[in-house]
Amino acid sequence: MLKYTLHRLLTGLITVFFIATITFAAMHLVPGDPISGAKAMSPEIRANLERKYGLDQPVLHQYKVYLTNIVKGDFGISYTQQNRSVNDIIRDHFPVSATLGVLAILIAAFGGVIFGSLTALFRNKAPDHLIMFLVILGISVPSFVFAALGQYGVTELNRFTGKDILPVGGWGTLSHMLLPSLVLGLGTMAFLVRLMRSSILEVMNLDYVRTAKAKGLSPMRIFLGHKLRNAVLPVITVLGPAIAAITTGGFVVESVFAIPGLGRYFVQAVQQLDYTVIMGLTVFYGSFLVFMVIAVDIIYGLIDPRISVAKRSAV
Repeated sequence: MLKYTLHRLLTGLITVFFIATITFAAMHLVPGDPISGAKAMSPEIRANLERKYGLDQPVLHQYKVYLTNIVKGDFGISYTQQNRSVNDIIRDHFPVSATLGVLAILIAAFGGVIFGSLTALFRNKAPDHLIMFLVILGISVPSFVFAALGQYGVTELNRFTGKDILPVGGWGTLSHMLLPSLVLGLGTMAFLVRLMRSSILEVMNLDYVRTAKAKGLSPMRIFLGHKLRNAVLPVITVLGPAIAAITTGGFVVESVFAIPGLGRYFVQAVQQLDYTVIMGLTVFYGSFLVFMVIAVDIIYGLIDPRISVAKRSAV
């Protein structure tokens, strides 16, 4: 297991290196520069700004400095936010995005397992058809549509009751988190429902399930101990990328609900061509995704020793 873990970490580092390199190249191929959108300035001031941020250096030199700083854990200084580093932006605003993402993935995982199990147990019956119809909506409809509908529904509910049952925006309390986390987790929940349904239907006819029935075990014990336990493994596999995607991908939801997360600064950096913020957040997001995939692979091997042995022999 140790050999496999080290191998996965090495491949993860190589992946992050390529992410950083491709991001650097893409930023320098984009027309313009971080100070091109500033107010009119004299050539002397522009030259001073370029010297300050190293924009007057050859691209290869900038790339070398960029990689050296990443190895040190330094993503640089923002070009557009005065005296603020990318590390400060991540430290101040990633906890907000992470909190929202954790709540969203908990809702998605819990709902995916519960509703996926129901669709499998009531296959081709009314509950199955209803849930799968809602799943199709959850996969097809963009998150910003659900966000707008959710805000409208909460607004009407507050107006009807005459009380602020749930806020329609902002951040700070648990009530502020419920609606955006539900909206953010709906797409992942819909995907997990389909995955869980297929997995349970596949497990139902396997030999060990028939053996458990022949032994006279209760249906509930068979479902919890044999069907659900084995059917949930594919769900665990996709949780790593899902956690990373939800935690770092709620840009639209954060914007609609006025949440001060990391996504807002990424969008601003793209609009303002703030090289260091774009590159720093992209590398941070990529590293987080790679780490979550590796972590889930390792946990997956611990849950099912057969997979761990297979991977060790493969390495």
